[in-house]
Amino acid sequence: MFIPIVMAGGSGSRLWPLSRSMFPKQFLALDNKHKLTMLQATLDRVVDISAQNPIVITNENHRFIVAEQLREYGVDARIILEPVGRNTAPAIALAAFEAIKNGQDPVLLILAADHVILDKQAFQNSIRLALKQAEKGNLTTFGIVPTAPETGYGYIERGEDLSDGSYKVKQFIEKPKLEVAQQYLASGNYYWNSGCFMFKASRYLEELRKFSPEIYSACEKAQYKDIQNSDFIRVNKEEFEKCPDDSIDYAVMEKASDVTVIPLDAGWNDVGSWSALWEVSDKDSNGNVYFGDVITNNTENSYIYAPNKLVAAVGLKDIIVVETKDAVLVADKAKVQEVKQIVEQLKNDNRSEYREHREVYRSWGRSDAIDRGSRYKVNKITIKPGKSEEKQIHYNRAEHWIVVRGTAKVSRNEEVTLLKENQSIYISIGVSHKIENVGKIPLELIEVQSGSYLGDDDFIILD
Repeated sequence: MFIPIVMAGGSGSRLWPLSRSMFPKQFLALDNKHKLTMLQATLDRVVDISAQNPIVITNENHRFIVAEQLREYGVDARIILEPVGRNTAPAIALAAFEAIKNGQDPVLLILAADHVILDKQAFQNSIRLALKQAEKGNLTTFGIVPTAPETGYGYIERGEDLSDGSYKVKQFIEKPKLEVAQQYLASGNYYWNSGCFMFKASRYLEELRKFSPEIYSACEKAQYKDIQNSDFIRVNKEEFEKCPDDSIDYAVMEKASDVTVIPLDAGWNDVGSWSALWEVSDKDSNGNVYFGDVITNNTENSYIYAPNKLVAAVGLKDIIVVETKDAVLVADKAKVQEVKQIVEQLKNDNRSEYREHREVYRSWGRSDAIDRGSRYKVNKITIKPGKSEEKQIHYNRAEHWIVVRGTAKVSRNEEVTLLKENQSIYISIGVSHKIENVGKIPLELIEVQSGSYLGDDDFIILD
């Protein structure tokens, strides 16, 4: 059938404080009904009509989050890591080169990991139609049937009717002014550019080599020198850094022949703001969207996200409230685009809240900084079965570990100790140490750090 190619390397923060550069929106569960993250929901829309496992493209910072969410969802996928961001044309090229290994030439379905599609059946029907075009050798894109004169999207003008529900692409158009967008909407011949595509791997590479030979050459060399282990495919950084930065639209689609468009009317939204998320979410009789533990009185048309603690709202209208473990956003729904100014201020002030959450994911599990002072820090640490932290030394802090669940094997210099629930151990400054989960369940412990400097860079890895 085809291989889903999911691009999950973005680091946007338009949905701050939930979305941050180290944990962007594609890894968030924004649907209170199905509990899937956006990445998982993207796969959920296609895995039952695809006979081949997906390829996910991401980066080093997000690799463990991707791997864990794929494991939770229960899908086996190849994960390609981009050493640097070079836009969509090179990313898709890496996936295409990977797909044609062993002499195969599959059809690729290119999807963004952070879009919402409400009508799964309509989307799958469009995929089946696009598959027929791709198997003929056409480069196919999906055009979203517009519902408003949107000025924030690029447009696709349709040409010749191919009599099977698809059309030749007449032209791709940049984001228009309002009066032009109104004309597009009235004509019925224009679609929003979804950024989703379908084509044979060889056809894409053929057109890329013709119109963007520098991208083709850099990706071919980077992929040829790739490094693959049991979890990730790493391409050669030195070669990939030479690759030009360009989108698939500019590099290929606007220049190629045999380009077709499939109209897609399936409740699509790129969820570019909190107001957009409110629009596509299920609402109560007062127009409110709730996530988590929420109590309201005399509140209308608001979005309240509260996964960690009770949030009570009284007398609100058209308001966004988003609670996380370390930040709270309160915004007028009509002003949510200004959230990016808050993020810029946090970035300029070098505050960690723009970059990462209080709880961060590691290869071995996760760490939640539950309390902090000038000379101490308390973390709740969870280590997955069979995993361990790296053996390391700290020169400015001591650590005290208390096991609250599971079984831990602790190496302290040459001493090895087995700890069970309610047992603890002390790690002095300058002592090499390592902790491993030797049990069958997640290992949970409380870590108390104390010392003159508690920065994350106070360590030397010995493994």
